[in-house]
Amino acid sequence: MASYERRGKNSYLLTVELGYDGKGRRKRKRKTIQVDEALLKTKRKLENHLNDELVKFKIEVEAGEYISPGKLKLKDFIVDWETKYAKSNLGDQTLEAYKGNLRNHILPTFGEQRVDQVKTIHVVNFLSDLEQNSGLSQGTIQYIYRVFRNVMQRAQDWELIKKNPLVSVGKPKDKKRRKVNVFEPEEVHQLFEAATDQPRHWRVFLSLALACAMRRSELLALEWNQIDLNEGTIEVSQVITRGEKGRPVLKEPKSETSNRIISLPKSVVLELKTFRTEWMKGRIKVGELWTEKVHEFVFCNENGHHLYPTTPTTWWRRFTKKADVRFIRLHDLRHTSATTLINQGIHAKIISERLGHSDIRITMDTYGHAIRTADQEAANKMDEAFYKRKNS
Repeated sequence: MASYERRGKNSYLLTVELGYDGKGRRKRKRKTIQVDEALLKTKRKLENHLNDELVKFKIEVEAGEYISPGKLKLKDFIVDWETKYAKSNLGDQTLEAYKGNLRNHILPTFGEQRVDQVKTIHVVNFLSDLEQNSGLSQGTIQYIYRVFRNVMQRAQDWELIKKNPLVSVGKPKDKKRRKVNVFEPEEVHQLFEAATDQPRHWRVFLSLALACAMRRSELLALEWNQIDLNEGTIEVSQVITRGEKGRPVLKEPKSETSNRIISLPKSVVLELKTFRTEWMKGRIKVGELWTEKVHEFVFCNENGHHLYPTTPTTWWRRFTKKADVRFIRLHDLRHTSATTLINQGIHAKIISERLGHSDIRITMDTYGHAIRTADQEAANKMDEAFYKRKNS
């Protein structure tokens, strides 16, 4: 037997009767659900919705899948979080990172604790201990916080807890904001001088990383049909990342703003035209050994398949060491591109769109120092202009 009864303005209590135990006491499972206010206005729709929810609840109870929130441990909730949320909402690489942080940092402390008993003060103590005793970087601690908050938000959304205990804590702050590491203009010139003896595809890779501020994952997934050599533009619409167990995954970018069209400098267009001719000759030369039949990846191996996600990074480390070029991360070429544009007086909004940032605040936060420096230089030029006018 199953039934429901109203408990509040838009809340209902579902009850499933399970008979009697050995001592003659009634066994039942109960669950409170919230109903959209729009349903309250139509009796038939409300009844249909409640009956549907009651049937689903009854099936869960009888199948032994329903666990009362008061008895649910965090380690068990993580299983539901992964299957019912994370696998469909997080990228493969992100999910692996989340699971690693849960396994290594969060579950050892909170795994045996009931979900509804994780309180804000527990989180405060946990983060404080990480900062003082773990030896982890502030960036890593911020990521752990992000993972934990995501998990507990699902618990709130699914009405296992009334409030996410991490909301009141707030994201741990950077004690020392990391300054982006970039090449100076003369170092960029040195870089391309040193790269003259490298295979053309790596020279083109560097040109696009610097001229377009494209991410490694975006460059790896770039296909020739996404490059308009007549208009001088590149369309970014897919990425290649590492998925589960390190397997490469071709997919759409993580955000809508990452889908974008980037204008190319004329010198890069000319370089791409030359490279396109060489690429076509290479494809014809290998003949049947060219096994990639669907995609035309700009950066590929001898069979036409895309490069493995870590291949560019491995090449970059070896190249900079051999060429005696100051080492910065491959991703820092993207930062170099952005700061170059800032120094050229390009508006932050344009730079943000070129980078594919979801919010201009990300751009302002990441490149705040460079923007302030450029702003001061602009102020100095205004001062010079006014000074000349005053003395003319």
